Amino acid sequence: MGIANFSKFKQFKDLIKALPAGYTDEMIKSEQFLLEREEKKKLEIYYAPFEYVNERAKVVIVGITPGLHQMKKSYSTVINAKGQLHGDEEILHEVKKNSSFEGTMRKNLVKMLDELGLHTYLNISSALDLFDEASHLFILPQF
Repeated sequence: MGIANFSKFKQFKDLIKALPAGYTDEMIKSEQFLLEREEKKKLEIYYAPFEYVNERAKVVIVGITPGLHQMKKSYSTVINAKGQLHGDEEILHEVKKNSSFEGTMRKNLVKMLDELGLHTYLNISSALDLFDEASHLFILPQF
């Protein structure tokens, strides 16, 4: 397990931790977190700390998230990690568990994976466990 080679977490960690607990969308959708902007397509890409990699995963789920909802959840996880989690790898692992496919997207994904019976192959009660005690079984590369 580890941190992806392309990680920018060291660059952004202190900026995220400096945010107040009640930060606004405007605070995180700001120039300091902006990675890329395409004026013609009206597209902006902001940093989100999704760089944890589980190298021993048995399941890979590829998504095109994080969106703003997952970004906010990931920032809150980093902010709330003060004093509780030690080391970048542990913080990023917690971000993945808390923020990956978070919200309605996760609920729908879990329902679909349970209907497919993935949990029975992995010997867990539900695909929901992949986001908690069974997070060691899979990796969520998100682009």
